[in-house]
Amino acid sequence: MWSWVLHRITGVAIFFFLLVHILDTALIRVSPEAYNAVIGTYKNPIMGIGEIVLVGAIAYHAYNGLRIMAVDFWSKGAKYQRQLWWGVWGLWVITMAGFVPRQLINVIAEISGVH
Repeated sequence: MWSWVLHRITGVAIFFFLLVHILDTALIRVSPEAYNAVIGTYKNPIMGIGEIVLVGAIAYHAYNGLRIMAVDFWSKGAKYQRQLWWGVWGLWVITMAGFVPRQLINVIAEISGVH
């Protein structure tokens, strides 16, 4: 059940991120100054933490989507669905372990003013 719930939550969150991303990118055609102002707000350290959440959501959604396909299309998928779910979490942890430290370095650099 939790894999289903998290898959839906991450899917909706990614959808809203993409909607905002399309709108802020389209803003350049309306007003380059407004676009630059919006992009400037993304350099906020809070947004850097938000990027960690975004990458976490995308990674979980992608890996769990592969698990869902394995369960649906592999004849033994349903039998191994629990092990596959733990595999999703293992891949997610590995992905985040590679991403989070580097992103936190960027966030700390932004806070301290070092670029």
